[in-house]
Amino acid sequence: MRELFIYYRIHAAQAAAARDTAQAMQERLRRRHRGLTARLLRRPTEQNDQQTWMEIYALQRDGEPAGVTPQLEADIDTEAAALAPFLAGDRHTEVFVPCAS
Repeated sequence: MRELFIYYRIHAAQAAAARDTAQAMQERLRRRHRGLTARLLRRPTEQNDQQTWMEIYALQRDGEPAGVTPQLEADIDTEAAALAPFLAGDRHTEVFVPCAS
């Protein structure tokens, strides 16, 4: 089961608007992709007037892990274009799978 961990930096002065944008983006994704879990986290500290944020995505179907498909990942990337004005650098995507079931 593929899970996505996407991290990036946000300009701290724009954090409230970026949060609203990210949450709306994740809600649109959840509506389109039944069983999608989408979380938004940030580090508790700032550095150089920037915050580090992380989006986490996992997918379950019928109560069973299904994994994030490449097609869903592409949809997430397309939706993430809305965050571009708030980014201080690039978004970085890491893919993880369970070590054991």
